Amino acid sequence: MNLNENNPVIITQEDYDLLKPYFSKSSVNEMSLSAELSRAMIIKSDAFPPHAIRLNSKVWITEESTGETTELTIVLPQYADIKARKISVLTPIAAALIGFRKGESVQWKVPAGLKVFKITDVKPPEVND
Repeated sequence: MNLNENNPVIITQEDYDLLKPYFSKSSVNEMSLSAELSRAMIIKSDAFPPHAIRLNSKVWITEESTGETTELTIVLPQYADIKARKISVLTPIAAALIGFRKGESVQWKVPAGLKVFKITDVKPPEVND
């Protein structure tokens, strides 16, 4: 069972346009950014819920099997900085989280195997980000 299929992915038109260059219809494999974008519902920025994850959102996730909580910010690849906890939207975990909301659980394949993460908090992007 793919836990993610039950949760609709939402994205703003602005974020979708920024991510389009990274989208490949020829490689829409399950658990990829392309797969998530291909099933996303595009909505206007002013209708986007503040507790949903988009580019430049600060996110707190808890890995359900270990209880370990991680804070990260999802950014475009050129802004990634692991020391600042800014991760590229092209990484497996960021691709898993984009478009989901606080309180939801996301199942994703990461280098260590299949993991389930609970989104415990989301801070929307700052206006100046």
